[in-house]
Amino acid sequence: MAGIDVAVTGLGLVTPGGIGVGPSWAAVCGGRSPAAVDPALEENTVRISCRVPDFRPDDLLGARRAYRLDRFVQFALVAAREAIDDAGLDPKTWDGARVGVVLGCADGGPGTVEEQHHVLRHSGATRVSPLLLPMQLPNMLAGQTAMEFGATGPNLVVATACASGATAIGTARDLLALDRCDVVLAGGSEAMITPLVMAGFAQMGALSKREDDPTRASRPFDADRDGFVAGEGAGVLVLERVADARARGARVRGRIVGYGASADAHHMTSPHPEGTGVEDALRSALADAGAGTGDVGHVNAHGTSTPLNDLAEARVLKRVLTSDPLVTSTKGVTGHLLGAAGAVEAAFSVLAMEQSLVPPTANLGTLDSRMEIKVADSPTVLRTDLTLSNSCGFGGQNVVLAIAAA
Repeated sequence: MAGIDVAVTGLGLVTPGGIGVGPSWAAVCGGRSPAAVDPALEENTVRISCRVPDFRPDDLLGARRAYRLDRFVQFALVAAREAIDDAGLDPKTWDGARVGVVLGCADGGPGTVEEQHHVLRHSGATRVSPLLLPMQLPNMLAGQTAMEFGATGPNLVVATACASGATAIGTARDLLALDRCDVVLAGGSEAMITPLVMAGFAQMGALSKREDDPTRASRPFDADRDGFVAGEGAGVLVLERVADARARGARVRGRIVGYGASADAHHMTSPHPEGTGVEDALRSALADAGAGTGDVGHVNAHGTSTPLNDLAEARVLKRVLTSDPLVTSTKGVTGHLLGAAGAVEAAFSVLAMEQSLVPPTANLGTLDSRMEIKVADSPTVLRTDLTLSNSCGFGGQNVVLAIAAA
C-alpha cells in the first residue's frame, strides 16, 4: 500500500489552548502554556495540569447527552463535529456504511471509574451507576462517535499508549487504501487527569515538579527539563482518498503520505536510549511516502520534556535526517495529551504546512548540549513540502506520520 495518497479535508481540536482549531493554533503559536496548579489534584504530590479551558459539555452537547458520556468521549464528539463541518460533509446525507471511525486513547474513562469506585466504597454496590461500563470502556470512544454522526462503517479504538492518536490515523489510512471506507473520522481523545492516574505518573517520576512556575514546567529539549505536564483534549481529522476529495470539490488541507510503526521491545516505560524503534518507524514512514532523508523540512517531535525521551529522539533526528529540519514540540504549550497527542500534533503539522509557520517550542531556555538539532524557539516562517509528526508510547510503541502539503 505504499504511495497511498490520503487527503485531510477536516480538522477538529479540543486542547488546553482552547476549544476549536482557531484558539488551539493561536495558543501554540503564542508559545505560552496554560498549565496551572489543579484543585482536583490538591492531595497529590504533583498538582500541575493542562486542562481544556471553559469546557461546558451541557452547552456543547446538550445536558441529557453529556450526562451519559465520560469526558474523553465528550471531547471527541466536539472535535469530530468541528472536523466534519470543516470538511463540508453532512452526516444527514452521507452513506454511513462507507464512513469509518478510528480513534485512539490510552486509558478510556478513568474519571468515571474513580468516581464510581468512591460510590462503591462509601454507599455500596447497589448505588453504582448502570452507566459505569458504557461510560468508561475505551471502545465507546468510537462507538459513541458513530452513534452521534450515523457512521456505520468500520469502527474501532486503538490503544498504543501515547502513540494512540497517530496509530489511529495510520490505521484509517490503511482502511481507505483497502477501499473499506470512503471517509474516516480519525484521531484520538484523552481525559486522564484524575487523582489516581496522576499519582501513578508522579510515583514513576515522569511529571515535572515545577509548581512554583507551572506555565514554564513543560520545556521540551531544554537542558533543565524535569518531566512532562499532563494535558487533556482531542483531535479529529477527516480523511478521504485525494481523488474522492477533489471530485466532490473539497478543500484539501494536507495529505497523509506515509506511516511507519515499530516497537522498541526494550522496556515498559523507558525509550531505547539510541532510539532504534523511533528510527525504524521514521525510515518506514519516509519509504512509504517515497521520500528521502533529505526531504523533510519540519518535525513535530514527540518531545515530552522528559530527560530520556527528548535525548533519544533528538539523537535519531540528527542521525537520520540529512536536511537539518526545523524541530518543534507543541507540548511546551499543551502539555502531554497522552493518547490524544499524536492526533492533535498531526493536526498542528497540517496547519504548519498550510500556513508556512512552525510554532515555537515553548519554554526553551537552553538547548540540551547533547542535542544537535535545530529547534524552533519562536514562531518561524518556513515553507516545506514534507513534515514528520512523531509519537511514542509506554511499551516502546512508536509511530511516525509523513504529512505533505495539499
